[in-house]
Amino acid sequence: MKYHNPVLLKESVDGLRIKKNGVYVDITFGGGGHSREILKQLGEAGRLIAFDQDEEAVANEIQDDRFTLINENFRYLGQFLKFYGIKKVDGILADFGVSSHQFDSAERGFSTRFEAELDMRMTKRNELSAYEVINQYGHHQLRRVLFEYGELRNAEAMASEIISAREKKPIKTSTELKEVLKRFLPAHKEHKILAQIYQAIRIEVNQELEAIKEFLMQTPALLDKEGRLSIISYHSLEDRLVKRFIQMGKFEGEVEKDFYGAPQTPFKKIGNLIVPTKEEIKQNNRARSAKLRIAERI
Repeated sequence: MKYHNPVLLKESVDGLRIKKNGVYVDITFGGGGHSREILKQLGEAGRLIAFDQDEEAVANEIQDDRFTLINENFRYLGQFLKFYGIKKVDGILADFGVSSHQFDSAERGFSTRFEAELDMRMTKRNELSAYEVINQYGHHQLRRVLFEYGELRNAEAMASEIISAREKKPIKTSTELKEVLKRFLPAHKEHKILAQIYQAIRIEVNQELEAIKEFLMQTPALLDKEGRLSIISYHSLEDRLVKRFIQMGKFEGEVEKDFYGAPQTPFKKIGNLIVPTKEEIKQNNRARSAKLRIAERI
C-alpha cells in the first residue's frame, strides 16, 4: 500500500516539543510517518498511542514496545486513553482529511479521478455510505450537505437534479453522479466543483466535523500543563473549528472572561499559522492546502 510522505512532518512534530519520557498521541496514524518521527525523538520510557479507524492502516503498525495502535475513530480518544490507564498526555498530533492511500484506492470512491461505486467510508464498519446519502437523503438533507460542507452556491438546484435522476434509477457510481450533475460542471471549473461535491458527501458519510469537535472538546482535560496540540487541517471548515477552539475553548459565541476581564481559555497559540513550502507542495501535491496550528495548554 502506498502512503505518501506525511505533510509538514518536521514542523508538526517539532510543534509538540517532545520530552524524551513523555506520552504522546497521533490521532490520525495513516501510513505512520508522523508516528515514526515522534518515536525517533522519544526515549525508552516514552510512549505513543495512535488512532486510525481505517482497517487498512493497521497494516502499517509499528513494532515498538513504546507504541500502541488503536483501530478506532479519534472521537473516542478519552475513552481509550482511560482504558489504557493514561490520565494525561504531553502532546497530541492530528493530520485531518483523507490519506493519499485512500485517495489512490479507486474502489474506496474518494477520488474524482476514478470510476467507482459511491462509498467514501473511512471504515467499513460505518453503515452510511455515499450511496445512501445520494439515493436516500431528502431534498432538504441533500441541500444542507452540499451547501454546508461543500460550500456550493448551487446546492438547492443540485439536490433537485439528484432527486429527479434517482427517481428514474439509482445513482450507483461516481461516473453516474458526474453525469447527473454535468450541467453544473463547466469545463474550466469541473475539477474544483467536483472536489467540493465529493468533500461534502465525504464529510457527511464520516461525520468528520462532528468527530473533530468531539475530539477538540476532550483535549483540555487530557493535556498536561504546557502540553501541546499540533493540528494540520486541509479546508476552511476544519481550520475554522481548530482556530476558534484554540482562541476561545469553544466553537461559537464570545470568549469567556474572568472577573478582571482576562480571557478564560484553555490554550495559548504558539507561533503563527504554518503552511507548506513551495518545494514541499512540488513533492507532495496533497500539501497544497495544508494549514498547521500549534497551541499549548495553559
